[in-house]
Amino acid sequence: MTVKQISVFLENKAGTLAELTDFLNRHNIDMRALSLAEAQDFGIVRMIVDDVYAATNVLKEAGYVFSITPVLAVKMADEPGGLYRILKVLGDGGVNLEYMYAFLANQEAYTILRVADEDKAAEVLKRNGIMPVCQDEIAAL
Repeated sequence: MTVKQISVFLENKAGTLAELTDFLNRHNIDMRALSLAEAQDFGIVRMIVDDVYAATNVLKEAGYVFSITPVLAVKMADEPGGLYRILKVLGDGGVNLEYMYAFLANQEAYTILRVADEDKAAEVLKRNGIMPVCQDEIAAL
């Protein structure tokens, strides 16, 4: 059970992130979560959106360079130790975390996890009573 993350490659210069977010706004695409990683000449905007199909269609039509990556989304306790529990379960299960980011929605805390083996990570989480969130649940937030 994965969620589709859209990674958009942007030139690393003033205003490009504002342009992207304005573009998404004008096309009624609602971001649920966003992470920005940068290098010297470019940045990677990783985002979870409400409508992946619509977002990828308009991004493609506008000439944005992007990719879609499967990631795990997990609801976590919004309290001290909430994230630790998830990370501990994954570490004890031998799951290596490549990157992650978190967000709040409707007074709930979520984390997005990128791992090499989504099936193994999902199984480890489920065995420990942590259920990954599906794409439809994210869209409904």
